[in-house]
Amino acid sequence: MRHAFEKVWDMRAFLKAVTLAGAALAASSCASTPPADTYEILAPSFSAGVPGRSRAQLLIAEPTAIKTLDSEKIAIKPTPTTIEYLAQSQWSDRLPRMVQLRLVQAFQNTGRFAAVGVPGQGLAIDYQLVMEIRKFEVAVAPASGAVIEISAKALNDKTGNVVRSRVFSAAVPITGTGNAAYVAALNQAFDRISREMVTWMLATI
Repeated sequence: MRHAFEKVWDMRAFLKAVTLAGAALAASSCASTPPADTYEILAPSFSAGVPGRSRAQLLIAEPTAIKTLDSEKIAIKPTPTTIEYLAQSQWSDRLPRMVQLRLVQAFQNTGRFAAVGVPGQGLAIDYQLVMEIRKFEVAVAPASGAVIEISAKALNDKTGNVVRSRVFSAAVPITGTGNAAYVAALNQAFDRISREMVTWMLATI
């Protein structure tokens, strides 16, 4: 009996040692994986000013997007029908949330609106900017470049009517190599779209 008992405990000790070794190996593997680089897009400053002025209070809703874009991952399109993600890189927030907040900053930077904000900030809303992110990616084929496409609607909050709608798009070639170059091109494309969107809204409301 004692011999069998010792064998049971020897086996338990062996299994415990294997478990601990596996945990140590997993921890070592995780520790050796470099952290992902975190990137942001920027809002234009409008230092030169923009024409027009509005007394409206504008609410910018969080854009909708398909699941592959609704995350912190940076999308890469090797072909028009396939999607991958930029290795060891991520956005600083979910893409729709980041786009929303950077557009709020862009509109505020103009100084041309009575107020601009997001839901929950207590605005007496006159208009809403409702958007869908259709593309926000680095395309590889048929040509390499940063591609952004955002559908936008100017909604009269008092009547619920869509005053105006437009699809904004921009494509910027990649200059340089590496993840930073891809993000720089995406930032440049977003800068173009946000400037166009601000001018469009000023002409609309």
